[in-house]
Amino acid sequence: MLFVIDFDGTLSLRDSVDALLERHAPAEWHAIEAEWAQGRITAKECMRQQIRMITGNEQQLERFFSTIRLDASFLPFLNYVQTFAEVAIISDGIGRAIHTALEAAGFPGIPVFANRLGFVDGRWELDFPNTDSDCEVGSGVCKCAVTRKLSGASAQPIVLIGDGRSDMCLSGRVDYVFAKESLARHCEAEAIPFTEFQSFRDVLASIKAWPVLQGMPNLAELPRQSKLTGIVR
Repeated sequence: MLFVIDFDGTLSLRDSVDALLERHAPAEWHAIEAEWAQGRITAKECMRQQIRMITGNEQQLERFFSTIRLDASFLPFLNYVQTFAEVAIISDGIGRAIHTALEAAGFPGIPVFANRLGFVDGRWELDFPNTDSDCEVGSGVCKCAVTRKLSGASAQPIVLIGDGRSDMCLSGRVDYVFAKESLARHCEAEAIPFTEFQSFRDVLASIKAWPVLQGMPNLAELPRQSKLTGIVR
């Protein structure tokens, strides 16, 4: 079994990229965000332009990354599911921010797949090691492609835990979804069965109630029922 965890707004209490831009970039980053929201540019191009606007130096950014607040209930969840599953953070955010935040919170090492931040020719730049030319939504990190690579040829169940637009494509291709905010609204609109959550405490409580077969959670027996309209598949 593989758990795919989003970072911004899911593991972190708020979007760390937005918070970074609010602190270390001019207000014009909002206009670029609006272009992305209106579908005029891809998420990848949006982030590339916004990151180039950052004025903070390396020490300032590292200090900021270390203050990113994480969901404290993630650690009990992680300790429980790692006894029977793999866990990976797949984020269309900044890998450096995620690693620093995890270390500052004292969370153990978890595989992280995200965009890479660097300082090139006097300005901050993003590199996209997890992009895919076939990505349907134009993200810097194609969560579908990364998840396929992690799961390999195995038929292991895949569980997505997320909250936003970068999770929407993947949500229709996994075995089980925990969703909140815009991802929950997307799943509802697309009739994708999901379980709503507010924190990893909710996720852990749900998982502990899953039926078990030979010591492993048996997703085949789950009703996959939406809490909002009762869609069942």
